[in-house]
Amino acid sequence: MGFPDRKDFFDRCRRLVIKVGSGVLTTERGLNRVMIHRLSDQVAELRLRDKDRKIIIVSSGAVASGVRKIGLKERPRNIPHKQASAAVGQGVLMEAWEQAFDKYDLLVAQVLLTSEDLAHRHRYLNARNALETLLDWGILPIINENDTVVVEEIKFGDNDQLSALMAGLIGADLVVNLTDTEGLYDCDPRVNASARLIPVLHKVDARIIECATPRPGAVGTGGMLSKINAARKCLASGIPMIIAPGRERDVLLRLMEGEELGTAFIPRGRMYQGKKIWLANLPKPSGDLVLDAGAVKALSRGGKSLLPIGVLAVRGNFGMGSPVRCVDEGGRVVGVGLSNYKAAEIERIKGRHTEEIAAILGLKPFDEVIHRNNFVLSEELMQGTGDGGSNA
Repeated sequence: MGFPDRKDFFDRCRRLVIKVGSGVLTTERGLNRVMIHRLSDQVAELRLRDKDRKIIIVSSGAVASGVRKIGLKERPRNIPHKQASAAVGQGVLMEAWEQAFDKYDLLVAQVLLTSEDLAHRHRYLNARNALETLLDWGILPIINENDTVVVEEIKFGDNDQLSALMAGLIGADLVVNLTDTEGLYDCDPRVNASARLIPVLHKVDARIIECATPRPGAVGTGGMLSKINAARKCLASGIPMIIAPGRERDVLLRLMEGEELGTAFIPRGRMYQGKKIWLANLPKPSGDLVLDAGAVKALSRGGKSLLPIGVLAVRGNFGMGSPVRCVDEGGRVVGVGLSNYKAAEIERIKGRHTEEIAAILGLKPFDEVIHRNNFVLSEELMQGTGDGGSNA
């Protein structure tokens, strides 16, 4: 029982998140540079096949690389030791990725995040805008949890969860989670030789959770249960995820050709709703922006961003990154989006051209009051919440 339209599905994938686990990237001798080069070869090929395809990599391996380089006998168990190991290993990890992509003249960028960076809306927006800029410039982001400064209360938990959050952040079409197993089995294959691979799932329920195990590998922090929880997040956002064998030869290229490797989590109903679901479930908007007819048309029909010239009035006292309602002059809600500016700043630049922002405010961090990627129409708010959200 497979997913019948895999090839067509992957052909339509324009935004791809690839998560690579420590079990794939490290060996007893340290970082597996051969594997990094193999993966970089495949990523370069995927970009060559479709120049519009945007890819980010969520890379584990910093702590494990540090452990090997320092010569520790086992992975540290407390946070200070993990932080120190990550500080040593992160440079080793990034150097390896940089060298691997250099032969294709592909630039890479290191992006280190903690959960706190995404918990606050203005920092979430900053992270999103930075990633969008890197992708627009053709630079490949290499993302990792910032283990050097992280503390327990602001941890993502592991890079499985981070990859799911990154998928929602950039509006990914697919997450490929490369691990050191073939996929999800009906029981743990490490202890049961009769375990069978599950090829396709459309939801995560109690039965599926029972199939997983929280036991991680020797150099990782996750385990199959962590990947199941990440898949649950992806399904709730309408984003497919595949758990696939990262050490398998040409695994990414074979997946993109439609080969049924690993376990595919395919949401039912309409796809690509993660951003809309996230926006629809935001807390109560912090204020309103009253728009003229031209701005309403640009947002509702043209898929454009909101520029300051289209704003007639500002209601409420909100900060940068806050969710705000956009309404027309009659009070009808057009949609909800995240503001690039504070309410007081929009009050000063409303009705003005983008070119005037710097002169009025003294700086111009953004052209748009609300970027189209951070906006959802009111009709979509009403319709989008039912697609895939029941698995959250």
